[in-house]
Amino acid sequence: MLTEKSNRVAAAVKLQRPVGRRHAARFLAEGANLVESALRRGLVDEVFVTEAAAERFHELLVDAPVQLVTERGAKALSDTVTPVGLVAVCRMPEASLADVLSSPRLVAVAVDTADPGNAGTMIRLADAMGADALVLAGEGVDPYNAKCLRASAGSIFSVPVVEAPDTLALIPELVHAELVVMAATLDGERSLDEMNLDVPTAWLFGSEAHGLPVDVASAADVRVRIPMAGSAESLNVAAAAAICLYESSRASR
Repeated sequence: MLTEKSNRVAAAVKLQRPVGRRHAARFLAEGANLVESALRRGLVDEVFVTEAAAERFHELLVDAPVQLVTERGAKALSDTVTPVGLVAVCRMPEASLADVLSSPRLVAVAVDTADPGNAGTMIRLADAMGADALVLAGEGVDPYNAKCLRASAGSIFSVPVVEAPDTLALIPELVHAELVVMAATLDGERSLDEMNLDVPTAWLFGSEAHGLPVDVASAADVRVRIPMAGSAESLNVAAAAAICLYESSRASR
């Protein structure tokens, strides 16, 4: 017969799968950085920790709802090769598209971003550049995927991340929020150098493999290219996002 603690661990293990996360509206955050950020936001239901990790992270866990687990239990909850023994069950931050578009200044939109590492990096970029939100549009990755969470470095708890399955339907909403919709494309008719970015802006960034769909790029107010002096044909989507969001942030300062 399973103990109550075993039942808790078993329930938490289900959160490793997207369907489990959606059903419970919970996700797993592993490691000190993510757990600390989640605790700071008050989003932690419980923290599973080994005895060794409890001693190591004692100060972090002083007021946390801790559940001691074995090394075996910690491994079952982890998706890493060498688990640190510290995993929190967290409630998903509450954010809606209507909320983030109430009076936005800068919004980043990742369209059909399939790679969780890139998605997490873009969440971190949006946070660092002071964006109002990161929108995962179209067939995007689950933002609560473990790899995405790690790549966000805790920013998933600092900047609103919302999902918009229909990218073309999203664009009129961005326009209604009085944002200038700029599509980052390789063949944009305008160079980033010549853009006036001191305006409320929504940046659209395409997928790693195919860039922005033609109909999505066409629906934007303007298509913008990043001038490149070297021989590289293109940039990784996260690199392109970093350049564009930095320029927008700089202009607003």
